[in-house]
Amino acid sequence: MRKVLAITLALLFFGSSLAVGADPVPANFVISGSGYGHGVGLSQIGARGQALAGKSAAEILSYYFPGASVAPVDDSALIRVNVGHQLKSATIAVDKAITKDSSFQLIAGSATQGTPISFATAPSVGVYDQRASLKFSIVGKQVKAVVAGAGIASPIITVGDIFTVRWPGTDSFDGPPSGIVISGVAAGIRLRYGQVRVSAVAVTGVGYRLEISDSLAVHDEYLYGVSEVSSSWPLAALESQVIASRTYALARLGKIKKDCDCQVYNTKYDQNYVGYAKEDEARYGKLWVSAVDESTIDPTHSLAILYKGKPINVYFFSSSGGATQRSLDVWGTAFPYLTNVPDPWSLDPTLNPKYAHWDRTITQAVMAAAFGLPDVVRYQVTSRTATNSVKAVKGFSSDGTAKTLSVSDFKTRVKLPSSWFDLPTPTPTPTPTAS
Repeated sequence: MRKVLAITLALLFFGSSLAVGADPVPANFVISGSGYGHGVGLSQIGARGQALAGKSAAEILSYYFPGASVAPVDDSALIRVNVGHQLKSATIAVDKAITKDSSFQLIAGSATQGTPISFATAPSVGVYDQRASLKFSIVGKQVKAVVAGAGIASPIITVGDIFTVRWPGTDSFDGPPSGIVISGVAAGIRLRYGQVRVSAVAVTGVGYRLEISDSLAVHDEYLYGVSEVSSSWPLAALESQVIASRTYALARLGKIKKDCDCQVYNTKYDQNYVGYAKEDEARYGKLWVSAVDESTIDPTHSLAILYKGKPINVYFFSSSGGATQRSLDVWGTAFPYLTNVPDPWSLDPTLNPKYAHWDRTITQAVMAAAFGLPDVVRYQVTSRTATNSVKAVKGFSSDGTAKTLSVSDFKTRVKLPSSWFDLPTPTPTPTPTAS
C-alpha cells in the first residue's frame, strides 16, 4: 500500500510540474499596428499631407507611381457600374429631392445609350410621372416589372429578361435635371446620370437574382459619384483621387462581369460609388465636383495615369505603416510603378488620427478559429517585407501542432486594418488556486 501511495504522489507531482512548465493559453491577444489597407499605390492620407504642403496632383501621383506620367487620354466611353447586387426585389421612383415634377421611362429590353426611344418603334412600356413607382422582382428566371401609383388605374405588369429605365436630363432623355431613387439596395442610392439596366442573373446554389447597373460617362458622370475620400480635403488631394479613380475605370472597360452584369462594382471590390449623394453633400459636394471638372481637358479627354501610353493598373488605399508596398510582395505580381516609397504622412496622428497607431484585442476563440487550431498559445511572424509589413504568421497550439497563414488570410480572419503590426501581447488566463 505504501508503494502504491508513493507512486501515485510521484505521478501527481510530475504531472503538476509539466502543467507549471507548459505555455499558458492566453485569454486574449493585443496586437498593435499602423495603417489601413493593402498599402499598394496611392496613399490617400499621404496625398492629403502632400497637398497641404503645396504639392500638385501631378506631383503627388508621380511620387506614388514612379515612372508613370499624368497625361490626357480619351475617356469618352461609358462604364456600367453595379448599384444593386443579387437582389430579390427593388423599387425605383423619381428623386423628388432633385425635382418634384419629373418622370421616368420603362423600356422592355436593352436600349442603346444616347439614342431616344420612339414609342411607335420600340418596346417601351411607357413614361410615368413622379406619382408612380416601379417595382422589380424575380419570377423564375426572369424579371417582373410592376408600375403602380396615383394616376394608374390598375398596376401595369410585364415580364422579361432585361429592362431599361431612363429619366429626363440625361443623354437619352431630354428635359430638365432630374433623377431616380433605388430602394431595396443597401442604404438606397440616388442616380442623376446615365440609364439603368435591370437583368436576371443566375447565382450558384441560390437561383436567379436581380442585378441593377447604371451606365454613365467615365469622363465626369461616374466620377461625380465616386466616394473614396472626404470632399473637404485640399483640391490637389481630391484631384489625385479623381485621376486615380478615372484611371481605374478606364482599365476595366473591356469586360462585362457575368456575376453582376457590370464592369465595376460600387463597393470596395472596385471603388466606392454612391451616386448623386456625393455631389449633393452639404458644403463640400461642390468641391468634389470642381476637382472632377479640373481634371478634364475637353469634352472627350481628361487626365489619367499612364505608363508607356496606357492607363496603369492603379491601386489606392487609406494609409500605410510608413512606406508603400510593392505589388510583388502583396499579390505576387510586379509592376515597375507599384513599388516602395516613403509615406511618413500616414504615421502623423494629426493627419491620420485613427490609423497612425492602432491596437486590436483578439480573443482566444477568434485566434484559434483563424488558425484552425484547438487553441493558440503563441504566434510568430515568419516573414516580413522590406517595409516591415508582415507576409506570413505561424500559430502554435498547446497540443504541439502549428499552422502558418498568409498575412492576407490572417488579417481578414482576425479583422486587422493592415499588415503592419507587431507581435501580440498575450493576456494570460488566471491560474486556479489549489484547494
